[in-house]
Amino acid sequence: MGKKVKKEAEPPPKDVFDPLLIESKTPATVVLMLSSPENEVLAKACDALYKFASKGDENKVTLLGLGALEQLYKLLSHEDPLVRRNAVMVFGIMASNHDVKKLLRELDVTNSLISHLVPEEDVVIHEFATLCLAYMAVEYTTKVKIFEQGGLEPLIRLLGSLDPDVKKNSLECIYLLVQDFQNRAAVCELNIIPPLLGLLESEYPVIQLLALQTLEVISKERETRILLGENKGLDCLLKILENNELSDLHVETLAVLGNCLEDVHILQQIQLTGGLKKLLSFLEVSTVPDIQKNAAKAITKAAYDSEIRKILHWEEVEKFLLSLLDTNNDEVKVAASQAISAMCDNIDSKCVLGFQGIPQLVQLLSSDNEEVKEAAVTALTNLTTASPRNASIVAEAEGIEPLMNTLNAQRDGAISNAIAVLTNLSLQEPSRINIQSQGIMNALVGPLRSTNSQVQSKAAFAVAAFGCDADARTELRNAGGLGPLVELLHSKDEEVRRNACWAVMVCGSDELTAVELCRLGALDILEEINRSTKRKNKFSEAALEKLLDNNLSQKYSRMGYLSSSNIITNGFYDCGQIKHGEKFLSLEELSKQELTDRRAIIFINAKPQESAVVENVQDESSSASGASSKEKARKGKGKKEEEKPKEVTEVAVTHTVQEEINPENSHWLLPPDFILMDYINDASKTILPLTSTREQVVALAQFVADKMGGSVGREQLHNFFWELDMSKIEFELKSNVVPIGKIKRGTFYHRALLFKVIADRIGIGCSLVRGKYNRAWNEVKLVEHSPKGLLLPPQEYIVDLMFEPGCLLKQGSAKADQYKRI
Repeated sequence: MGKKVKKEAEPPPKDVFDPLLIESKTPATVVLMLSSPENEVLAKACDALYKFASKGDENKVTLLGLGALEQLYKLLSHEDPLVRRNAVMVFGIMASNHDVKKLLRELDVTNSLISHLVPEEDVVIHEFATLCLAYMAVEYTTKVKIFEQGGLEPLIRLLGSLDPDVKKNSLECIYLLVQDFQNRAAVCELNIIPPLLGLLESEYPVIQLLALQTLEVISKERETRILLGENKGLDCLLKILENNELSDLHVETLAVLGNCLEDVHILQQIQLTGGLKKLLSFLEVSTVPDIQKNAAKAITKAAYDSEIRKILHWEEVEKFLLSLLDTNNDEVKVAASQAISAMCDNIDSKCVLGFQGIPQLVQLLSSDNEEVKEAAVTALTNLTTASPRNASIVAEAEGIEPLMNTLNAQRDGAISNAIAVLTNLSLQEPSRINIQSQGIMNALVGPLRSTNSQVQSKAAFAVAAFGCDADARTELRNAGGLGPLVELLHSKDEEVRRNACWAVMVCGSDELTAVELCRLGALDILEEINRSTKRKNKFSEAALEKLLDNNLSQKYSRMGYLSSSNIITNGFYDCGQIKHGEKFLSLEELSKQELTDRRAIIFINAKPQESAVVENVQDESSSASGASSKEKARKGKGKKEEEKPKEVTEVAVTHTVQEEINPENSHWLLPPDFILMDYINDASKTILPLTSTREQVVALAQFVADKMGGSVGREQLHNFFWELDMSKIEFELKSNVVPIGKIKRGTFYHRALLFKVIADRIGIGCSLVRGKYNRAWNEVKLVEHSPKGLLLPPQEYIVDLMFEPGCLLKQGSAKADQYKRI
């Protein structure tokens, strides 16, 4: 037999490469391998890059610089499952880096990742794709892309995954997405509530926590709250609170329930099932500050609804809130005070909280924590508004002093509310006196200068409230508070401007304050406000009128009119019609001016000076004339033979006082007008006894005309030469300022002024009206008796003081109109 020949093995094909194991220690080499056509090489390269990127952020930056992401992006859609899985893993681990996320957005990787969230994909792909999406969902633009690319539905579906990492990553991504309101509405439509409630029973605390946090965000929407109720979610939440083993979830659970309390229907549902009592019972025994704080915040938000306030009151929520004021945590005290403020809109709650809570809140005003102080005083504001009883409790709790101290707080909210409480207390006289005794007006000067509009508004309102008292107005004036108050009239804030006008109106009730306000420019500002249809208000109009009524010199100069209620007193002066924008000078300023050819300034002063200087002057004058002014008054003056001594006396007094008025003197004194005093005394004796007002008016008109040069015929008016007489007086006095008693030849406006002055002193009601071309006249109202004895409506007359002194011209008649014109 022949030998069997052994067949040799066939050599491998020439085009097949033998397996080669490559060991690389540089990431650049591995990145190059991502371009390989072999699946095994690609898979191993991706795996190696995953391990390298997992070691730290620096490695991720290195791979980013080597261009690994661009190569890996191409592999996300690779046909080989292993290559695809490993590529997704690299993306998931690298997406935590900020620069990597930036490039991923540019590559628009979200669409590809979302496409891998289908059920048939590998669970590892689900894990790292959702991880990558969670990292990227922090950015708003990525949230929009995920929403637009339909990412919400597969993410919600993956909440039911068996893999806890997939659940966690999907849930975290959803939590970030629902921060946007558009996504919140979308997840509700995708029925997210059941899977979220299911995750509350997860064995992993991190998943439970994320589920609660997501519920807290989406339960801000009413639709979500309704779905929670329908899916018995409220019961699930209450069970978590009852379980002490889940105490680490109680804060977040309360946050969800707090949102539910904002819906009256949900709250009623919780109340009917006894859940609200359970909730409040849990809160009352809890000592965890975060729980107490969040509960109070939830009550604050819910209490803005009137029906919810009623329900909370029925469940005695006030007891819980008051207990929080005694805690040692400042954040809890702040939250409790804010909740008390919100509950004050319920009258019954306001009574309960006021009686029991005001003493506690007053104590908090002395806290070193400015936020606590602000929250406490805000609560006191709400408690005392429209509640005299609570205002009394504040005073009884000795709250006025700490409230005054709070005016120096660092926070504007604390200052404005402290002012508001003090203003509320001012409605009660004992509290008002107490507050004023502690210098409220002086304390308000600082807030008036504040740059905060709320503080400015409250401060101005307080000035209006306390300024009704004369001493308070004096205090404000002396403290320099009128200046900043006038500045507030410029405010662009409507409320500030309105309250400032109100305060000016109140402070302008006395002459001294009114004059000072006018000096500070209040009149000009108010006139400007009232010319604007948008800026003017009822208070600005009333303030202007009040200031002018208490500064008649300026009123007559500006308006050219004084009503019968505008009583001319000593110190009044007529400087003529002032032009718009021209500064109104005081009588002292005018008296110090050099003699000019301008119109004389006529002043009224029927009161002797009480200073020693003036008394000495009077003594000297008396010796020169042979009798004092008082003696003349007792003897009954007015005789022609006494007129010359009177003139000598007046000249002596004026010259002597004029010498005392010089720039070196610190205090200017207005010279007395003894002749005017005699006029008033004579009129009181001769005119006042007359039985009818008509007779008094006629007699006074004749009296005034007699003292001012007598009657003047119309045809002789141009020969009256009253200007020459006035020039002589001014030259004699070396001043433009002239006492009215010195004028012996007076024209229309001299006579009308004198008539008004004397009429006001003896009780005859009349107005003073300035016309054109040195015209002025007086208007009186007289009641006519009908034949049957019935009183007719009063008729208005113009008093003729020039042509036929004592003639009464009926207003509107041709003679009256002629008297007003030349």
